Amino acid sequence: MIILTLNCGSSSAKYQVYDWETKDVLAVGIVEKVTVGGSFINHKAKGKEEVKFNHDCPTHTDAIDLIIKTLTSKDMGVISDMSVIKTVGHRVVHGGDKFTKSVIVDKAAMDAFTAMQDLSPLHNPANIMGIEAAKKVLPDVPHCAVMDTAWHQTMPPESYMYAVPTEWYEKYQVRRYGFHGTSFLYTAKRAAVLLGQDPFKTNVIICHLGNGASINAVKDGLSFDTSMGITPLEGLVMGTRSGDVDPSLPFYIMRKTGMNAADIESALNKKAGLLGLTGKLTDRRDIQAAAEGGDKEALRAQQIEAHRVKKYIGAYQAVLGRVDALVLTAGVGEFAWFMRDKILNGLEGIGLVYDPVKNDISRTRNTETLISKPESKIPIYIIPTDEELVMTEDAYALMQGTYDTHTHFKYSFQSKDYVNKGRAEGLVSDLKKNPALADIIAKPI
Repeated sequence: MIILTLNCGSSSAKYQVYDWETKDVLAVGIVEKVTVGGSFINHKAKGKEEVKFNHDCPTHTDAIDLIIKTLTSKDMGVISDMSVIKTVGHRVVHGGDKFTKSVIVDKAAMDAFTAMQDLSPLHNPANIMGIEAAKKVLPDVPHCAVMDTAWHQTMPPESYMYAVPTEWYEKYQVRRYGFHGTSFLYTAKRAAVLLGQDPFKTNVIICHLGNGASINAVKDGLSFDTSMGITPLEGLVMGTRSGDVDPSLPFYIMRKTGMNAADIESALNKKAGLLGLTGKLTDRRDIQAAAEGGDKEALRAQQIEAHRVKKYIGAYQAVLGRVDALVLTAGVGEFAWFMRDKILNGLEGIGLVYDPVKNDISRTRNTETLISKPESKIPIYIIPTDEELVMTEDAYALMQGTYDTHTHFKYSFQSKDYVNKGRAEGLVSDLKKNPALADIIAKPI
């Protein structure tokens, strides 16, 4: 059985094709610059060279059509025709408080996603367009929605309520929702495996650090608190998002400049963060190169980003009481050793002692690593996330009628013997290039 997963952004469409019988990824890729001109696709099929080519995609329907043509292509494809795809899993960023788990997409679900657009104006419209486009091309298979917010529905009121008039919560659903839930679910379950603990007796702090970034305090295997809020703008310093600011800041700038609410919302989401601090850069590699070259604004941006992460780690240690592990994941968490160095340096006082040498070695998405020193009271893991696998397993279980919330559902990656075939193959190549990696591979206790 073949399962397709789609993650549609405002100008992109990311995909993965998974063979359920062999438990193997057949292809991954992304169509970029959808709707904005200059569209192109990056496509990697199992056993074949990665390809990239231009193809105009003025709509998400065009992008989905391009993905399908690529997947069924004689030269680049991995399936004979689309009839072999039996279900499609979709990422939906905001499900509000309507969903505590993934669902089959029906009219009621689509209406709910549409109603959430005010809470996630940068994400939900693109997610909805992706679902509608895929349904046009694949009308006869079940489509499933996996919500970023569902994981966080276990947060208690002291975590999700804002100190604003209660009427705002009751009438307008003003509360903390949190995001990156699929990533947090995967990494929390994997951390429990590595620790050799019952997942529902495990406390971890997880840092999902990418262009979008957030931190999750997981208590007894459930989301207890998280840095993003009613929208993905709150919390950490991100690629183009400000993260935490004084709530009065927008009003001050509006009075000074004449900007309106829409202008401010756009600026804080698209022109702030690392872009705002450096004036031109969002990629951490570019910022690191600039900092090494003496660019003071780039170095300052790194220090501000790291400082914000440190503050949240300390805060979440306080609210959890006992922390069994610190986990770093996503693109920056998995590869940007220089940012991990700035974040972890100086945390010895709260029991987190990292090894700079191990940290420098760990630059891979193909294995889990342990970068703390033996004397560290709290282990520090790098766990490459796998949101697509969560989406795939949810979609399959929904189709089979066996799915439930993660508290009553066990994923394949919760097994001590779980192996990701594609990553295992990639690790062989990684070890040839970096033999020292073998010494820091994390093994279940």
